[in-house]
Amino acid sequence: MQPQPELTDLLQMAYSAEKAAAFAYIGHAGSLKNEEVKKAVNQIETDEWNHRREVLAIMNEYNVPVSKWYELRFHVIGRTIGASCYVIGWFMPIYFAGRLESGNVCEYIRMKDYFNKAGITKHDKILYEMGIKEREHEDYFLSLIKDSRLMFFFEKVFGWGKSESFNQVNVADKNKDLNTINSNSTGCKL
Repeated sequence: MQPQPELTDLLQMAYSAEKAAAFAYIGHAGSLKNEEVKKAVNQIETDEWNHRREVLAIMNEYNVPVSKWYELRFHVIGRTIGASCYVIGWFMPIYFAGRLESGNVCEYIRMKDYFNKAGITKHDKILYEMGIKEREHEDYFLSLIKDSRLMFFFEKVFGWGKSESFNQVNVADKNKDLNTINSNSTGCKL
């Protein structure tokens, strides 16, 4: 089976974007002074590399090639963001990491839904687990900045924060039966 073009592009983009996220988190962790937060960001970086491996395994199963363009583009983006963490202060890297993770939840759910439309459900569990993990990352970053005086302004301007998310996924759902989740899995602003 050759995945539909939208799914192929989403797989290729997610694979490369996970590298960008990991590179960004390397810089992010390096710029932090709080050892507990640094350790958590290092774990999130590890999660992103794991997601990249999982996406590549799915791509290989369907002979979806790695996009050289996405690899170059997201390599530069990730390294640039990582370096900028040393100069833009504490709030912005955490805010934008949370905002990014919020959208990443939807990437994995959309992949699952594309596969389901093609009658393929064998990737549901791993794709949903990666979506849940991204939601955990989103919630963690939000917990660090939710009381900042900058939050109101950033939420109004960038559309993510205490009262807005790009998904409606609930981390408590991670132990639900997958059939229940499949009946209404999107929960994403698209």
